[in-house]
Amino acid sequence: MSVPERQVWADVLLMLEREHPEVCRRWFRDLEPVGIAEGMFYARTNHDTHRAYLERQCGTCFDEAIRAVTGRLLSVSFLGHTDDVPEAVVRARMEAESARRRGRPARPEEAVNGAAHARRTPRPAGPPAAASAANGASPAPSETEAKPVISIGSTPKAAFHRARTASGVDDDLELPIDPDRSFEHFVIGPENRIAHAAAEAVAKLPARAYNPLFIHGGVGLGKTHLLQAICLCYLNTAPDMRILYTSCNRFVESYADAVAKGEMHDFRHRFRDVDCLVIDDIHFLEKREKSQEEFFHTFNALYETGRQIVMSSDAAPADIPDLVPRLVSRFQSGLVTKVNPTLYETRVEIVLQKAKVKGVEVKDDIATFIASRFEGSVRELEGALNTVLAQAAADNAAISLDIARRALGDAIEDVRPEPSISAIIDAVVRHFGVKITDLQSRRRHKSVVHPRQVCMYLMKKGKKLSLEEIGGYFGGRDHTTVLHAVRTIEAQRRDNGEFNRVVESLMRQLGIPDPEAAVASPTEH
Repeated sequence: MSVPERQVWADVLLMLEREHPEVCRRWFRDLEPVGIAEGMFYARTNHDTHRAYLERQCGTCFDEAIRAVTGRLLSVSFLGHTDDVPEAVVRARMEAESARRRGRPARPEEAVNGAAHARRTPRPAGPPAAASAANGASPAPSETEAKPVISIGSTPKAAFHRARTASGVDDDLELPIDPDRSFEHFVIGPENRIAHAAAEAVAKLPARAYNPLFIHGGVGLGKTHLLQAICLCYLNTAPDMRILYTSCNRFVESYADAVAKGEMHDFRHRFRDVDCLVIDDIHFLEKREKSQEEFFHTFNALYETGRQIVMSSDAAPADIPDLVPRLVSRFQSGLVTKVNPTLYETRVEIVLQKAKVKGVEVKDDIATFIASRFEGSVRELEGALNTVLAQAAADNAAISLDIARRALGDAIEDVRPEPSISAIIDAVVRHFGVKITDLQSRRRHKSVVHPRQVCMYLMKKGKKLSLEEIGGYFGGRDHTTVLHAVRTIEAQRRDNGEFNRVVESLMRQLGIPDPEAAVASPTEH
């Protein structure tokens, strides 16, 4: 790899950060430029999941960047970490070296026709191992030495070809795996702790921890992230496993196609001859009687032979409309766990984590600004972050709170730092001498109920949390309990001057504005 080509690649990455920050990932820096040949700029990835993400999500962006940087009609093609250097690159290097030795400048690569520079995936079969080694590439393992590869939509095409005979998995059924959706990048909060723990258990002990695992919750709350994290874990720890990660829609469409073509044997082979079936959005089985019948038998075939089944849904099994009782019963036979709407603190951490994955630094005040204005899905948070990054890139300026405000179309106003949940709980625990476990328990003794109500009140006044979110921190209490607590403390502040001063002190300590301080009665009892 020549110095000019390395500089071209560095410029491509810089342009991507400036023009397409939404697709950039920190691990882009680990991509290794290989060389230019026949209208293609080749780069090597360290992981198959990275390669799949780049090919599915970033191809157009990389192509635009390489053409803008070089002024030539080039395309970017990604090699897997075991793929040999393409023969065309080897020849180009040899020609350049020969020209250098003759004392003449190497002939610049000529533009090629559209067919030659169209995006394509180079096959692992390339030059002999000796030629690869001479050019800085590791010799490709032989067919017998190569490790078995999971059929998960993220492996090279040649590996898919080798794996199909054994697994029956068709890559047309596969959903793409985002390499950033690992357990490491999942932000854990009270609303998703159980679902995360269950997913990790299934990843470590397939078919032994929870089978089936059924994760449900609203749109964009992290269900798909957990499903893909399980798949990524298998990729790293159990490369012999045959896995099918797909969607319910693809199951239904594939079933209808198999019936029409009389290919049910092949259909069943693809879905049942796997070690783990991970299927997203299973609620789309609703009102599809024939598909439900087929999935019932698929489920039984996998379960009875000790294979892992993981499903996600927008609703709990019993709440999916027109789902036959026997499927409801089977879905409930393992573990059914819910992912609840994200709490404010979790949203802040999600913004910080998303920024970290993208390789950018975002300060806490920007994360709190975004988290306070987007209370919906994780996708909305990421979209808002992308908008801020794009605004900063357009302004050619560092990411700041002012840029975040302008990017998100929000009025200029001071964003005060909010006290953390733990800070509020610690302040109440210290003042009233109770245990944290008591505050979150179901105990109804006055010595516990009163501090718990104060805690709920301070959370309502000091944080941008809904009543339901606050109740989630106290044993899952509903919004009416929290509303009663807030009204009780407000009444006590008006009627009891000494207690009012206690609350004022706690609010000052935590930095919570107290508009009621001026109107609260100083009456002593």
